[in-house]
Amino acid sequence: MSSSRPVRLNRRLPPISAAKATNGTHAKANGHPSASPRTSPCTNDRTVHSRLLSQKLKSPPSARIQNGGVNMVVKGHGAHVTNGQVKPSDVSPDFIKTFLRDNPSVLEKFVINNCRQELVEKWLLHIIKKNQRLDRDSNSDSGKEQSSDRRASLSRWKFSVHSDKRQMLEELTRDIHRKNNKAQVLAELTVCVASGVSADGYNLYLLDETGRELIFFQPPIDTGALKLQKQNIEAGRTVVTYVARTLKPLCLTDITADPRFPDGLGADGTGIRAVLCQPILEPSGNLLAVVELYRNASSPLFQDFDQEIVSSYLIWGAFAVHYAEMYHTMTKQRKLNDFLLKVTKSIFQDIVSMDTVIMKIMNFAQKLVSADRASLFLVDNKTNELYARIFDIGNGVGADAITTDQKEIRFPLDKGVAGYVASSGNTLNIKDAYQDDRFNRDVDTQTGYRTKTLLCMPIYIRGSIIGVVQMVNKLNGTFNKADEEAFETFAIYCGLALHHAKLYDKIRRSEQKYKVALEVLTYHNQCTNSEFAELKSEEIPDVMPDLQMFEFTDYLDNQIDKKPLMSLYMFKDLFGLSRFDISHLIRFTLTVRKNYRRVPYHNWTHGFSVSHSMYAVIKADPSRWSPLEALSMFVAALCHDLDHRGKNNAYMVKSASPLAAIYSTSTMEHHHFNQTVSILQQDGHNIFRFLSSEDYKTVLANIKYCILATDLALFFPNKARLKALVDEEVYSWQSKDHRELLQAIIMTGCDLSASIKPWDIQVKTVKVIFEEFYEQGDEEKVQGRQPIPMMDRDRAHELPGCQVYATRS
Repeated sequence: MSSSRPVRLNRRLPPISAAKATNGTHAKANGHPSASPRTSPCTNDRTVHSRLLSQKLKSPPSARIQNGGVNMVVKGHGAHVTNGQVKPSDVSPDFIKTFLRDNPSVLEKFVINNCRQELVEKWLLHIIKKNQRLDRDSNSDSGKEQSSDRRASLSRWKFSVHSDKRQMLEELTRDIHRKNNKAQVLAELTVCVASGVSADGYNLYLLDETGRELIFFQPPIDTGALKLQKQNIEAGRTVVTYVARTLKPLCLTDITADPRFPDGLGADGTGIRAVLCQPILEPSGNLLAVVELYRNASSPLFQDFDQEIVSSYLIWGAFAVHYAEMYHTMTKQRKLNDFLLKVTKSIFQDIVSMDTVIMKIMNFAQKLVSADRASLFLVDNKTNELYARIFDIGNGVGADAITTDQKEIRFPLDKGVAGYVASSGNTLNIKDAYQDDRFNRDVDTQTGYRTKTLLCMPIYIRGSIIGVVQMVNKLNGTFNKADEEAFETFAIYCGLALHHAKLYDKIRRSEQKYKVALEVLTYHNQCTNSEFAELKSEEIPDVMPDLQMFEFTDYLDNQIDKKPLMSLYMFKDLFGLSRFDISHLIRFTLTVRKNYRRVPYHNWTHGFSVSHSMYAVIKADPSRWSPLEALSMFVAALCHDLDHRGKNNAYMVKSASPLAAIYSTSTMEHHHFNQTVSILQQDGHNIFRFLSSEDYKTVLANIKYCILATDLALFFPNKARLKALVDEEVYSWQSKDHRELLQAIIMTGCDLSASIKPWDIQVKTVKVIFEEFYEQGDEEKVQGRQPIPMMDRDRAHELPGCQVYATRS
């Protein structure tokens, strides 16, 4: 029989020398010597009976016998005692029972010194079955209590007898937690089971991954190491496959004559007398393995209690293996999670460049599967090629990557192992690279390295393959299924890292382009040195009384633009120059002028007109406003339409303007404020540089509020709120909210102040307004949209009705 090496697993209790008589000689009865101090093992319970009968004991109804210094009490049943000795007589079974019950120490010593462990266990099994039967038959509380006492006492006695098995179980438990190889753990369990029933040998069969075959597991004879040898067994034709199919244990004495097993043991069964075969089941009920125990012709047959012992071991062992496997799986997963967390922190916290991320990915991948080297090829979709600029050149023992300057390697997308993986999306685990036709030897030729084993896996992002990671030459053996599973999880993080690295590179390049563009725009959008020098050379007037009038319009007739100088005067008149740098103020004013686009209406003239109206409002009652409020309102009026494109917010949203993507509400107003801040941030333009940090934040917040208030979508609700406060006579100048509400209304009033200008000026203003409106309407028609009547030059005849509706509103 092709089985494991026969091992004698009988574990007998150590022999104990027989007790000696007190007088130094063996006790004698009727001239017959007593049994030898070293007695032979008993084979069954009849031996005890025959030995006691051979003494022919006889005593009166009740007597105390001095036998070898041991007091023994004998009661009744016709035995006669003469001079302290029991004389032979007719000894009945009742007498022997009474004698043993009254002298338990004699029975205990006799059993310990003369009976084999297997026999005692057999008796113990009978006692257990008898107690179970008594428990079922007993209905009274007293009976239940009595049987419970018997079980407790019996369990303690059995535990002491099985102390060697307890030690084996403790050792097996430690082995289960030390070893994460299921086959090795099951082998250790089988050894314990075979030892527990004194089997002469055992065979262990493991279920393969398909669940259709059993794998014969056998330890080599020359070493203590365990190895796997696959032996395919047809289902149902041998003992083990029958047990695997039915999941029922078998205890056999004649294997060849049983039609259920045409092939018997599936191997040479010469010399085997009995077979005990049991399945090992997982807690879910699925088959895990099959244990086959056997005894040779010289050994006794397996009994029922042997089967119960094996079942007990295997049930416990299956649960222990299951939960130990869960423990090892969770431990392994925790280590993988810790590893992936370290990967995430390292990669995503330090994305400097694509090359840096690639190097980190290769380093971590190399450590994850204990590979000697790693390569990462990226997919070039434009040329349908795989390319790599960086390789982990290693040092032969799997050390960290060493970067060197080397030429970029490129090859077609359908060539080599990496090309196959990139094209098919399948993972490849190659045990011998040079025996695989898909292996591209050109890489080895270019790098001077010898590839033996390969693990290659695609990297996905959004369902597309962006690269291939290739692990080369596992340090100990070949890449296994566990490496594939761990690496598959790792590949997800690789994809995210590479994707973010690409985005980072794009953002970094875009940022550099933005900086260059901003530098160019800043140069062209700033006032020139000659403009600055010319305005600085002019003296700011001390008095310009006409500017305080709402109807002031002289700035419209001047061929020379005096508006910057007028702006400086209004600023000086309102706030003075002691807290402001005049050079910064001049540059700021000229640059604001330059950042108003040359559109028909929302241009520099309109910006100055609104700031003039705000100046007139503040001058009308300067005490109503704090210095910071007045400063914020005036600067906001001057800058409220910076970089206006001559189009309203609705047009920006409908045309999908980039500004609308940045600002979802009050699109142009947010842009105007952003332009204001940009000018303030330019060198030599910060007119608030002497303000404290707190005042600076307050002024900027007020400027933003006032500019956003020029959005007509906000005007109507603001107007309704203010009207309600006034009508209810609850408006308070001390309320910050009420003051801000009034500032918002004033900003809109100043923005629409052209309507209070002289009639001829207002007519000119309306013409340029509609010129700008019609330009927007024309562009909307080009884009395939129908403009509103007010912006459609083909519907100019409807303007009177629109004006009446607007006035009523």
